Amino acid sequence: MIRVTEIKFKLDEEVSQESIKVKVAKKLRITTEDIIDVTIVRESIDARKEIIRSYIVDVSTSLEKRLLTKGAQLAPEPYLPIYIEKALSIETYREDTSSKEELPPVVIGFGPAGMFAALVLAEAGLKPVVVEMGEAVDEREKTIQKFWDQGELNQKSNVQFGEGGAGTFSDGKLTTRVKDPRIQFVLDTFITAGAPEEIRYKQKPHIGTDYLMVIVKELRKRILALGGTIHFSETFERFGFSGKEIVSVKLESGKIIETNDVILATGHSARQTFERLYEQGVEMTAKSFAVGLRIEHPQAMIDINQYGHKEAADILGAADYKLTYKASNDRSVYSFCMCPGGEVIASASEEGHIVVNGMSYFKRDKANGNSALLVTVSPDDFDSDHPLAGIAYQRALEKAAFESGGSNYHAPYDTVGSFLGVGSEETSQLASTNRLYENIAPTYRPAVKKANLEALLPNEISKALKESIPYFGKKIKGFDHPEAILTGVESRSSSPVRVLRDPESLASVSHSNLYPCGEGAGYAGGITSSAIDGIKIAEKIILKRLEKNR
Repeated sequence: MIRVTEIKFKLDEEVSQESIKVKVAKKLRITTEDIIDVTIVRESIDARKEIIRSYIVDVSTSLEKRLLTKGAQLAPEPYLPIYIEKALSIETYREDTSSKEELPPVVIGFGPAGMFAALVLAEAGLKPVVVEMGEAVDEREKTIQKFWDQGELNQKSNVQFGEGGAGTFSDGKLTTRVKDPRIQFVLDTFITAGAPEEIRYKQKPHIGTDYLMVIVKELRKRILALGGTIHFSETFERFGFSGKEIVSVKLESGKIIETNDVILATGHSARQTFERLYEQGVEMTAKSFAVGLRIEHPQAMIDINQYGHKEAADILGAADYKLTYKASNDRSVYSFCMCPGGEVIASASEEGHIVVNGMSYFKRDKANGNSALLVTVSPDDFDSDHPLAGIAYQRALEKAAFESGGSNYHAPYDTVGSFLGVGSEETSQLASTNRLYENIAPTYRPAVKKANLEALLPNEISKALKESIPYFGKKIKGFDHPEAILTGVESRSSSPVRVLRDPESLASVSHSNLYPCGEGAGYAGGITSSAIDGIKIAEKIILKRLEKNR
């Protein structure tokens, strides 16, 4: 296969296998008959002047040898899992280990990190045992809908906890800043489980909650078919030790699972688990994170600003944005988890607290676009140097938001105009210039309550947000429109804790067979990077056992 770059199409040009072949043939100076197949590797959009779609493609051609002598580049080899590379084949590995009495590895948490760790372990024949506090996704969806409709929270199964983790009820973004060959393995696995083919090549791929609910079930079925076991609605209680080695995992139900290796993939909101780990001597430290509000705009306004006209979204999909600002108090402010054509959702996991997040379906076709506007928080902001002090900071903010909303899971909200202190006369003048805002309304369920968000937030957070919004309005016209909606609070963008691990073995610095993993342990951010971290951990365990058994 030969890799060919910069195959460009204007917005009004049809993109198909045949049209790509024509442009590739012209670029390589061959005929379309010489091309056996083309595969899109990457799509990028340039909207600086006119909108141009540019593609990187891999080309199978009968003239490969001749083209290589003329300077063409070979496509990179696909990712080969390291355990296959070391063991030569998965069959070889299974033959080497099948006669040994191996205790199964235990995976605590079934979000992206835990799911991919369990999948790779199962593929290697290690029959992992998964423990997940929340419900399987079908039951979990009903529980979440009940919370959104009636305000009845299940503290063990909600937007944060359950099959697929917090990512299942999100925009399903698959972008990551991590450069790792395992990315393609993750995307291919999702596609095999039912994701659209386009996630292989889109510049900013996403799946959406509707696809994710199908995909996580398919991955679960694969793990079970390979001999894995999954315990839903089971909560980790404590470890059993022999010296510093973990030899068992005890669950709240009283069940005890004997094991030689434990993967800790709990997600960023597993506060009870962090507390129990700390009590048992697992080394961890407080880390920086961010808090803020969700902002909503008409999606049509964002499309017009990003593409030049709304109709482009019909071809390219709903537009997104990414914004950053450095406030005068030295706080970084940035947009996070922008959900085009989505909704703001209730994401609390503890009674008496309000947490908001963003979610969208694959089509991203709802009226509003929303994003978190977050301000950095560091351990210097906490009242204590305790490793779990960041959790206390989050809880205080979430409790204040609950009370501000009426103590019934209604979220506190305000308009940008009110938050910035824009006068009513100026507000009406600005509103008349942009009719897109005429029917905008908060999307959060079960309901919202008008509140003073400036009083709700710490002073340094409010100050940074109030500076950033007008600045962002210079980047995207209408971003600081007085009728734009702010809803609070967003406090779970990342883990406030890092469970310390050795950079080489990836095991806990305090327990050599405990493997902190993914976003909750502080080593990933988002679906793809969490999945990659889970794969890395699984590979470490597989190779460790392979060396031990040879």
